[in-house]
Amino acid sequence: MLVSVTEMLKKAKEGKYAVGQFNINNLEWTKAILLTAQECNSPVILGVSEGAGKYMTGFKTVVNMVKGMLEGLNITVPVAIHLDHGTYEGALSAIEAGFSSIMFDGSHYPIEENIAKTKELVALANPKGISVEAEVGSIGGEEDGVVGAGEVADPAECKMIADLGVDILAAGIGNIHGKYPANWQGLNFEALEKISEATHPMPLVLHGGTGIPGDMIKRAISLGVSKINVNTECQLSFAAAVRKYVEAGKDLEGKGFDPRKLLAPGVEAIKETVKEKMELFGSVGKA
Repeated sequence: MLVSVTEMLKKAKEGKYAVGQFNINNLEWTKAILLTAQECNSPVILGVSEGAGKYMTGFKTVVNMVKGMLEGLNITVPVAIHLDHGTYEGALSAIEAGFSSIMFDGSHYPIEENIAKTKELVALANPKGISVEAEVGSIGGEEDGVVGAGEVADPAECKMIADLGVDILAAGIGNIHGKYPANWQGLNFEALEKISEATHPMPLVLHGGTGIPGDMIKRAISLGVSKINVNTECQLSFAAAVRKYVEAGKDLEGKGFDPRKLLAPGVEAIKETVKEKMELFGSVGKA
């Protein structure tokens, strides 16, 4: 069933594991992630960026597709539809469309404006039982045209935002979206500890989960990270599997060109990636 992330992440923080947010891009993606969550008996968060929402013809379509799948696939684990890196306007649209959770990314605004806009969205979302994620210190790399250098958030600013009634907080600790460059310095655990202390008991979010070594992920979870976002890794494994199928000439055999057959290896690859992540994050069996 469709739920907010508040309860699932509170449990995750107490249980010292993390719930994965896996971004969806189309029907195949959504189906693969939901089936894997059910098989692993794990709670799951479906991330939807504004770009992906637009691609899927709007937030309404996304909500209806997910609700239809929950029913059609008999999904019983907790599932959240979460707006990823939303603008203020995007957050309003997602609330209206029936998302169960939103992220407002006000990290590029001056802190006062980030606070004012976050407050307004909390006041709108909370009475509807919708959870709100806020961001302090931009996450590096590029996400839907928003480029961040991978800043380290200020613990005092994190506390200011955490105190506004948001449910979860994404704080930059040197993490970036996309593939990590060879000269990446790694996560700043000292900053994470300070942020965690300043905002306790709030669950923290780690963006840019692709390519962060497993031991760093586990350490981040032990320091209060309860939600980890994965997108690029699923895209890479999907693309590699479909490429292999085409390069082997399988699309030329019989009805191999049927999109259901053509995309099937990609769907399996997403499922494998999601399962690996759920095992690493410790959310298997936690639904």
